[in-house]
Amino acid sequence: MDDDWKQQLDRLHAVMVERDDPAAWVAEADAIDASLRYPHLAVRGPVFGVAAQDSRVDPHWRLLIEVGDGTPQQARDALHSYLWFKAKDEAGSRGERRALLAAVAVLERERADELEVLGVRYRVVRGDQFARSAEDGLEPPRPTDREPADLSWDMGQLPASPDIGYVLDPAYTDTGPAVAALRLGLAPFAYAGARFPDDVREDSERAVTTHPGIVLLPVGFGVTEHYDKGWRPRGSLMPTPHEARRTLYLGMTDIWLRLRQIEDHEREVYAAAAEEFRAAGRANEVLVGEARFRICRIERLMRTGPDGPEPPRPSDRDAYEPMKMHPTMDEDGNLDYDD
Repeated sequence: MDDDWKQQLDRLHAVMVERDDPAAWVAEADAIDASLRYPHLAVRGPVFGVAAQDSRVDPHWRLLIEVGDGTPQQARDALHSYLWFKAKDEAGSRGERRALLAAVAVLERERADELEVLGVRYRVVRGDQFARSAEDGLEPPRPTDREPADLSWDMGQLPASPDIGYVLDPAYTDTGPAVAALRLGLAPFAYAGARFPDDVREDSERAVTTHPGIVLLPVGFGVTEHYDKGWRPRGSLMPTPHEARRTLYLGMTDIWLRLRQIEDHEREVYAAAAEEFRAAGRANEVLVGEARFRICRIERLMRTGPDGPEPPRPSDRDAYEPMKMHPTMDEDGNLDYDD
């Protein structure tokens, strides 16, 4: 560890001592314990979102759309819709609407990863998902991970994503020594091994130099299923452990029964397991016949460079092309559904 990083860790430790926050000390101890119990990092692949920078009011890049999409084009589509609805509902003049719609037109036909509209820079950004692991599998939620105030099991509105508004600056986020040490360890991270194509490894190695800064995004939680080679995700990333548990419960009682075409005699097994899981309150694992599901803790890193967060890499794959997604709108806000 070089002197600069040692000084940073010492400074963070001093800040925690001065702040005298018992909750922060418990979270710090929890993080250190987790690093010992789950010493390995399992990479789950890239995720994409959208960041924005309005240097007129704030020099920082901040997340505008959460980093959870599996391909760059999905994030471009999210920006496409954001700008279209901004033109429809928020434009204060014909000129503003015209500028927003010009950006929408670009996204309809091009794989554009950065646009500037009305003084705001928008960028599709890239992160990497990873989870801690040990011999018994992926790390479950920690006791100090935040939970929603309402632990309802009914499908309802999800809590706001902690990604929105998150500052993408390694020097800005106030963290403890354990997180800072993790960022230090991840700084040289690059894809390695024969399972990654040459261009993917080359882009990853290049990013270590072009975007050396590491930002750790808010932790998420997901459902995973065990199979013969490890664990695979089942569903999207959730902001709290309980939302992931609710996703698992709803899967066992409704969604998976239909998608997997579960036979009638198996439905009773799924229903009994689901109710036992729900009654346990904060269980993180359940067995359904031979299937084993676990709620796991998913972390994400994002690289940053002198000009801000890393955009998609040339080797990142898209499953489809840009397309027109919304009705044509004129500068007065009128919609043409026939065009």
